[in-house]
Amino acid sequence: MQCLRFGLRSLISLFLTALLCGACTLPQIFLGKDNIQLLLGNPSHGVSLDSNRYKQFLRPQYALLYDRTTNTAAWVSWQLNRDSIGTLDRPPFTPDLDLPVQWYAVTPHDYTNSGFDRGHWVPAADRNRTQADEAAVFKMTNIVPQAPDNNRGPWEGLERYCRVLAKLGNELYIMAGPVGRGGAGSLGSATAIARGKIAVPAALWKIVVVSSQPGQGIKGVRESTRVIAVLMPNKQGIKEENWKQFRTTVNAIEQQTGLDFLSNLSLELQDRLETHIDRR
Repeated sequence: MQCLRFGLRSLISLFLTALLCGACTLPQIFLGKDNIQLLLGNPSHGVSLDSNRYKQFLRPQYALLYDRTTNTAAWVSWQLNRDSIGTLDRPPFTPDLDLPVQWYAVTPHDYTNSGFDRGHWVPAADRNRTQADEAAVFKMTNIVPQAPDNNRGPWEGLERYCRVLAKLGNELYIMAGPVGRGGAGSLGSATAIARGKIAVPAALWKIVVVSSQPGQGIKGVRESTRVIAVLMPNKQGIKEENWKQFRTTVNAIEQQTGLDFLSNLSLELQDRLETHIDRR
């Protein structure tokens, strides 16, 4: 079975590479404005990516850019509405066998005794309506080494608040990812875990566009649309902090990451939304 599994992975990887890569500039794989997970734009817009380092996933549950050098996502993007939220129990974490066969596939055990949580980018509770949704968010490509006090404190608080907004009928477009290298978990500071295989970020960012016009897609995003942007340190000692203490601007996160957010909006609308700090 082991040989069969990895043989299948190789065939699939070769087929997708031949079919999708062409010149092997991966952003061309899914730049369409019609994809719901990337409706407001691909954060790697305009950047040519090395296919030996990066792999982009477009799943029904989220879009994700995976970085082979850190073995974590560079960014993840997803839509959240009340129909995304269910009540299923959590499944086990699993390696992502959709990675190219020659890449390292992180396992749940790589986090054991590391002092860092297996932190979800797309939260488990955002995608627990079907077994397929659950399985997708428990793939290790959707996981990052997260300080327990960050993961169980303000980060979780913002996740929960987003679901409240979704249950009230709003449509949320969410992006998240890491910044820098080196965090502090329950066992102290570290730049990597799993014998250096998995990079520990210094901070985590999240951008939430809250559309009160569900079903209108990009047309529902206007100058008055609420945009929440946060940048949280990946360290202990912040568990009791409110997520609102870490609010910043989209522009500030762009400067930290080199990414380009909301690129499917007009430049005028981007300027209005990306320079404003949420105060609600």
